[in-house]
Amino acid sequence: MIERLSRGPASVRGLTEPFALSQQMISKHIAYLVRARLVRKTKRGRESICTLRPEAIKTVGDWAFSYRRFWEESFDKLDEVVNRMKKEEVKNDRHHGE
Repeated sequence: MIERLSRGPASVRGLTEPFALSQQMISKHIAYLVRARLVRKTKRGRESICTLRPEAIKTVGDWAFSYRRFWEESFDKLDEVVNRMKKEEVKNDRHHGE
């Protein structure tokens, strides 16, 4: 749904079509996106039009990027520890084998 809205505004009906979900389920999903301030919903006549809020998506992207950096650094540190442990294990095996 977010991907579809990234291409421009769409009616609730238009957002329902590609999914095998009821209009009620789609409306519920849209309500969550509106509450999360990722999507703006406005009335145009009888239709409800949904628009992506790019500034909110950027905020989410920035947040996710900071966590990505954190996890990459954490995995790098873990990799160092595992490699150090492997070297110690090999050294101990050689020492005990003598």
